[in-house]
Amino acid sequence: MKATALEFRLRMAIMTAVITLGFWAPWIEAWGIGRRISLLEWLALQISRLGLATFNLATPAIIVFASLVAAIGAVFRVWGTAWIGHETMRHAQMQAGAVQAGGPYRHVRNPLYLGSWCMFAAMAFLMPASGAVFAMVLLTVLLYRLILGEEEFLAARLGEPYQEYRRAVPRLIPRLHAGLPPTAAKPRWIVAALSELNPIGVFLILACLSWSYDYWLMVKAIVVSLGVSLVVRAFLPRGQQDPTLPA
Repeated sequence: MKATALEFRLRMAIMTAVITLGFWAPWIEAWGIGRRISLLEWLALQISRLGLATFNLATPAIIVFASLVAAIGAVFRVWGTAWIGHETMRHAQMQAGAVQAGGPYRHVRNPLYLGSWCMFAAMAFLMPASGAVFAMVLLTVLLYRLILGEEEFLAARLGEPYQEYRRAVPRLIPRLHAGLPPTAAKPRWIVAALSELNPIGVFLILACLSWSYDYWLMVKAIVVSLGVSLVVRAFLPRGQQDPTLPA
């Protein structure tokens, strides 16, 4: 079930294609599957129909929840990148150096993948409901395959030190109590924030623009956020990073 080296190399392109299909949801017009309303609006309608809350109350509650999910995603992405280094995170091939469990890696083995999943889940609230289900199922499977592939790669390259790390730190559910002592490494917060402008942008879009209820405006803003993030990443310094943990 692990991802292949080709999947890892093309992971960003695959994720972008799946997200694009999630927003586009061509099966709605082609086969009449689902409705072209956002998952956010669809959930609010279902809650109001069940009598759990009025539509006017359910909608802001879902906006707050989606914004919280986006915030969690941004935190894990920036926090993880600050410790692992943006070069390792962006590399087209799996990387392995010494195990250095600093920052979020003391609490969860895959903070970047966890952050990505939360960012995708937050974006799914703006997709048609059927598109959101389609995208999240495929992205969840892809992320899990990438995790399994990287963990096997690191176990083979690093041996017992990584096995000890795996035993001490959970794969995806963060542990409040750190499983390992802190390291001497220092995070690079500014570079990490610049490298992770897209998840930060997704959070700001959901937290600020959702109240306009203009979903196409938010979709366009997400596209702009991604574009700006790619441009900024291209100009980040390409110093030698110490590859340590899966990205």
